[in-house]
Amino acid sequence: MGESGSIFRNKVTGVALNTMKEVFRDRDYTRVSLMKTLLETEGIPVIMRNELLATSGITEIPIPEFFPNLCVFNDEDYSTAWSIIDTHLKKESDSLKAPSIRCSSCKEENPGNFEFCWNCESDLASDS
Repeated sequence: MGESGSIFRNKVTGVALNTMKEVFRDRDYTRVSLMKTLLETEGIPVIMRNELLATSGITEIPIPEFFPNLCVFNDEDYSTAWSIIDTHLKKESDSLKAPSIRCSSCKEENPGNFEFCWNCESDLASDS
């Protein structure tokens, strides 16, 4: 039977076990993998669930339970992990809203989050 928080005891050994908390889920395996890398870089142990389902193509079926997801091992890491993910998602969203930049070399229009021109590979930092 569950005790305070998410601590459970193994029925045979009586050892306390922590349950995992899901912190991120997305249809796109690469986004989940990126978040996993961000969290592990910060020293937060995580596990990716449904990883093999994601690479099998079953995530094309729009059932979120089959989507790859990340779980933190330790309850005390949950709020920090969520904060890291939330900060990254906000930065990602802001970079997509950046105004486009016209390359001074070839005059092609580039998304605002590009550093180099997609057409001629000129540095766009000097154009902004």
